[in-house]
Amino acid sequence: MDNLRTLFIFGLLIVSLLLWEAWQNDYVRPQQQAAEQAAETANGPATDAEADLPDLPAPTAESMPDVPTTPEASAVTEKVHVKTDVIDLKISTQGGDIRELALLEYAVSSDQPDTPVQFLNDTASHFFVTQSGLRAEGDAPTHYAEYRAEKDEYVLQEGQDEIKVPLYWENEAGLQVIKTYTFKRDSYLVEVDYQVNNQSADGFSAYPYAQLNRNRSDDGSMFIYTYTGAVFSSEGNEYQKVDFDELEEAPYNRSVNNGWAAMIQHYFVGAIVPPQEAELGFYGRSINNSNYVAGVRMPVISAEAGQQAQADYGLYLGPKKHERLEKVAENLPLTVDYGILTIISEPLFWVMEWLHKLTGNWGWSIVLLTVLIKLAFFKLSAASYRSMAGMRKLTPKLAQLKERYGDDKQKFNQAMMDLYRTEKINPLGGCLPILVQMPVFLAFYWVLVESIELRQADFMLWINDLTAMDPYFVLPVLFGLSMWFQQKLNPAPQDPAQAMMMKIFPLVFTVFFAFFPAGLVLYWLVNNLLSIAQQWYITRKMGAL
Repeated sequence: MDNLRTLFIFGLLIVSLLLWEAWQNDYVRPQQQAAEQAAETANGPATDAEADLPDLPAPTAESMPDVPTTPEASAVTEKVHVKTDVIDLKISTQGGDIRELALLEYAVSSDQPDTPVQFLNDTASHFFVTQSGLRAEGDAPTHYAEYRAEKDEYVLQEGQDEIKVPLYWENEAGLQVIKTYTFKRDSYLVEVDYQVNNQSADGFSAYPYAQLNRNRSDDGSMFIYTYTGAVFSSEGNEYQKVDFDELEEAPYNRSVNNGWAAMIQHYFVGAIVPPQEAELGFYGRSINNSNYVAGVRMPVISAEAGQQAQADYGLYLGPKKHERLEKVAENLPLTVDYGILTIISEPLFWVMEWLHKLTGNWGWSIVLLTVLIKLAFFKLSAASYRSMAGMRKLTPKLAQLKERYGDDKQKFNQAMMDLYRTEKINPLGGCLPILVQMPVFLAFYWVLVESIELRQADFMLWINDLTAMDPYFVLPVLFGLSMWFQQKLNPAPQDPAQAMMMKIFPLVFTVFFAFFPAGLVLYWLVNNLLSIAQQWYITRKMGAL
């Protein structure tokens, strides 16, 4: 009964998520996708000319006017191809922005091992790009400006540690801006540097800005909801999610001293990491209710005539792996979003990661961690099973009471409670252990869902992806059989309707779990088997078998 109640509560939670996701798919997203397709142009969704430029506050009323409202005319836009050992991307000469990026070490699926995940793209169905520029009183390169590239292709060669990709912009007055990308070996952190050479006759001041622009394209599983949207982190507000619906209701603006801004999705994150210990402006907005922007305004830079100025920031574009994220910025590992149970989920992941180092297999790590969790709650579970064993011994007497009082439920319930008091059995004795264990079960669920380390991780035999459903449904069937067997150890319900419901539960949950990731089903199967062993031992010891 322990696992059945736990599974029932767990099932209700998951069904609620699925109903919400189905409503989104049936009513909300089709309207949004139709709006996107209607607004599509050759370079992606159409927007107002200045709609995706940040609203920058002026340092003084006189020194920084509004941004130009009309994009600069540009020549034919080209794309510069850059390839390292872990990423393959294209930078547009318009804006000098990253418009496409594939993650070479992460395949789309285990069935397509040679097709990498296309994390950034500028198509209407999957629009997710980086944008950056300088905002100034006069002429300055925003992400609409046209840059000039020295080459159209850069490839990280054997023995080479980094690639630098410079892009050039200049105007007739003598102002030159060099925007340089630095890509390093085995790194998803891209360094972006602006070098301003002011050879004009006037001084120059500008705000550097960087932003991530994407639509609602959903790359997650239809059976598992994970958050996709904007996230901001700063001192005192380490992890703030601002979802797309909130941005449609009102723009987001905040002044901070440290932190980062990001767009996250299942397993992957794009994050802007500006210089720390500087006054920053975070912003987010909806563009025509089809695209969404999360960005950072950086401190103003100035260059007098004949002088230079410089600004830089980092872009992390890659997997949500703890070991990488913690080296990039403080609190960035929080993008591995375990939700409100992070305080429990993080230690569980650390233990599972340690077990993986011992076993070299994430599947066996799940099995061993399930055993450790079961051992941690061994005494609580034992109390629950002793209570159920005691109730099982009373089953014949309860049947006699049922026969004696017939349809008089009031007298039957009174007699049943008197019997419990006489035999010193608490019918609710199994509830407390379940309530105590429930947060741990849910926290472990989010560990299995959110950990990219398990993505396409091989276990054994036919299970070659722990985050995909069992292709032959073997684990769900074994899980259903274990659930059915455990019912045989539980006291039989006296209510015929409840008894019938308990009989169909194993079938319902077998079908339900057939579409869940194999890693989750493996966890529940092992948990069931351990529960059966413990419950059988206690029930037999108490003479209730």
